[in-house]
Amino acid sequence: MTGWNADTAAGPLGPGTVTLVEGSSFCISSSNGDIYGEHPHGVFFEDTRILSRWNLTVDEVPLEPLAVKVKEPYRALFIGRVPRTDGYADSPLIVERVRELGAGIQEQITICNYSASPTQCMVVLKMAADFADLFDVKEARAQRRWEESREADGDVLIIRAVWHDVRKGVVVSAIDAAVTTEALTYRAVVPPHGQWHASLSVVPISDGDGRVVPVARPDERVLSASDLRREEWISRIPLVRMGNGSIERSLRRSYDDLGALRIEDPNHPDRVVVAAGAPWFMALFGRDSLWASFMALPVDPSLALGTLQTLADRQGSRLDPTSEEEPGKILHEVRLGVSTGLALGGKSAYYGSVDATPLFVALLGEVSRWGFAADTIAALMPNVDRALEWIRNFGDKDGDGFVEYERLNDRGLINQGWKDSWDGINFADGRMAEPPIALCEVQAYVYSAYLARSWLAYDAGDLDVAAECRDRALHMKRQFNEQFWMPERGYYAIALDGRKRQVDACASNMGHCLFFGIVDEDKAPLVAERLMSAEMFSGWGVRTLASDMGAYNPASYHNGSVWPHDNAIIVAGLMRYGFVEEAQRISTALFEAAEFSEGRLPELFCGFTREQIDDPVPYPTACSPQAWASTTPIMLIKSLMGYHADVPRGGLWMDPMLPKSYGRLHIANAPMGEGRITVDVSGSSVTVKGLPPGMALHHGARPWAADLVQQQADTSRRKD
Repeated sequence: MTGWNADTAAGPLGPGTVTLVEGSSFCISSSNGDIYGEHPHGVFFEDTRILSRWNLTVDEVPLEPLAVKVKEPYRALFIGRVPRTDGYADSPLIVERVRELGAGIQEQITICNYSASPTQCMVVLKMAADFADLFDVKEARAQRRWEESREADGDVLIIRAVWHDVRKGVVVSAIDAAVTTEALTYRAVVPPHGQWHASLSVVPISDGDGRVVPVARPDERVLSASDLRREEWISRIPLVRMGNGSIERSLRRSYDDLGALRIEDPNHPDRVVVAAGAPWFMALFGRDSLWASFMALPVDPSLALGTLQTLADRQGSRLDPTSEEEPGKILHEVRLGVSTGLALGGKSAYYGSVDATPLFVALLGEVSRWGFAADTIAALMPNVDRALEWIRNFGDKDGDGFVEYERLNDRGLINQGWKDSWDGINFADGRMAEPPIALCEVQAYVYSAYLARSWLAYDAGDLDVAAECRDRALHMKRQFNEQFWMPERGYYAIALDGRKRQVDACASNMGHCLFFGIVDEDKAPLVAERLMSAEMFSGWGVRTLASDMGAYNPASYHNGSVWPHDNAIIVAGLMRYGFVEEAQRISTALFEAAEFSEGRLPELFCGFTREQIDDPVPYPTACSPQAWASTTPIMLIKSLMGYHADVPRGGLWMDPMLPKSYGRLHIANAPMGEGRITVDVSGSSVTVKGLPPGMALHHGARPWAADLVQQQADTSRRKD
C-alpha cells in the first residue's frame, strides 16, 4: 500500500460537504444530501464504503440545496427544492431529507407542496456500493474489483460482492417503492398545501454470515440506539452554564463531538476510547487518543482509563519492521474490530510513533490522581515498566540519553512525532532534518513519564524505583536544557538531527515543554515571549512554525498552520509558569475562531494573520470533528480555572484566572472520585459543593509531580 508520506490525499471534500459520525461509522455527502462515488463521499462502516452512490431526483432533476442542519453529530436535516423546468424561478416543491447514521443510514424523505394544486412527481433514488477500503477512497487509489450481484425482492434491494474469500453486502429497504436492480422509484402525488412521505434504510450485511445489521431506528416513535447512547453520555457529563454564551456553545459542541467520537473495543465492550477524528480516522490512534482523553479528564476520566487499558492490551511484544512493532512500544494506530489490514504496513496495527509510549506513562500518572481504585492502577504497572524499557532500549538506541526516531521501512512515517507530515521537521533555513531525530517535546514527555513512575513508586512504597526514576528525570531535564537551548536565539531547538545538530527552526513544540515542566525557570520568559511574537501568534493562535522560517507556509499542514490542541497545551504550559495574560489571549482567540464554525474548532486552520483576513481560513482537508480539537475548549477552561484533582490525597485545587469577558461559570455534575460536584466561579472566587468525604478544596496550584517527588525524596533523606 502507499505510504502515508506520499502526496496521495484525495484533496478537499469541497464546500458544503456534510459529515455525520457515530462510533466508527461516518457519512460524507454533498449539501443536498446526495453521495457521489467520484468524490470522497460515502457511508462507511468498519472502514469500508458500503454506499458509494445515493442520488435523489424528482422528475429527473437533482435537488437544489437550500439549508443543512446537523441536529446531532449522527443526524442531519437537508432542505432543498425541486428546480422548475418551465422558466419560473420559484418552485412550490420543497424536499426535506432527515438522515440518521448508525451502522448504515436511515432516511426520511418529505416533499412539501406549497401550491394550491395537487402535484404528481416521480421520485427516484439511484445507489451503488463499491465496498472500497477507507484509504482507497481518501487517497483516490485504484480499488479492488469486486464480483457484484444485485437482487430485487419486493421493496428490498440486496447488493452482494465477493473478492477472493471476502464477502460484503448491503440491504436497501424502501417501503412502497418500485424496486429494481438499478433504482428505487416512487410515483408520488402531493396534495395541495400537503406532504408526501417515504422511509428508506441502507444497512450492511455482516461479513461472512449473511446477518443484516439492525437499522438505526426501526420505529420513528422510539429513540434510536444512537439517541439512547447520546442520552446516556449527556447524563454523566458535566452541565455547563457560562456568562459568555459563545464560549458555552463551544463547550457544549465539544461535549457532543466527544460523545460521537467514542468507540468501543469489541473485545471489551465496557471500555470506551476516543477515535482520532472524522472522517478518515475513526480509529484508535495512540497519540491522539492519549492526548484527547487527557484533555477530557474533567468531563469523563473513564475515557482515559479505557484508552490506557486498550493500548496496554496491544502493547508491542516483538520485533516487526513492517509494522514497526517493538517490545514495550505503544501503537500509533489500530482499527478495532476490522479484519482487513488498513493500518500502515497492511496490518491491523501500526507502531510508528515515538511519543505515544512516554505519553502512555505520563497519562497513567495523571489518571492515578483522579480516584480510580488502587488495584486498577496497579494492573497497568507492568505495562508502564515495559514502556520505560522501550524508552531506554529502543527509543534511545545510541545511548545519548534522548529518545529519537527513524522509520524501520520505506513505507513507514518519515516523521513520527505529532507533526508527522513528511516535511514537518526542518531547520530555520527550510532544510529538512535527517534522522534519527530527537524532538524537543518528546524529551519533555519522557521527563514527565519518569516523574510519573517515580511518584507511583513512592505511592507503592518502592523507594528504590522511585529514586531511580527521579534521578533519570532530573538528568533528562539538565541534559535537555544544555543541548536543546539556543541562547543566541532565545528559544529551544525543535529537535536534534542524526548528527546531533540543533534543528534551529522556531516552532510551537517548545510550548509542550512548558506544559510538562522541563523548561528551566530562567528560560521560560524567553519562550513565552517568542511564542507570543508576531511571527508565531497569528491573532487566532500560535502557529506551528514562525513566519520568518524558511519552510513557513500558512496553508501547510504543519509548517505555519494553527492547531487548536497544540495551542491548548501551550496555554496550559503558560499557566504553569505564571504567564496568565498570554494564556488568556490565546484562549480567547481560539474561542473567537470557533464562532466562525458554529462553535466547533477544526483539526487545524491556516496561519494567515488576523489583520490580513478577518476570518480564520479553513485548512481544506482538516478533520472535523477531531478528537483533540474537540477537547481543546475543555482544556482551555480547565487551565484557566487551575482545575486539578488529587483524590488519593483528598484535594481539589483551583486557582481561577478566567478573563472578565467569559462571565460567571457554573458547572454541575462534574465527576470527582466516586461522586459528583458543582463548581461556581466568579472572577477569582470559587465555591464547590458535593465533594466526596475526605476531600477538601484548596485555593492555589496543585503540587506538580516534580514537587511531590522532591518532597518524598527529602522525607526519605531525613528518615535516613
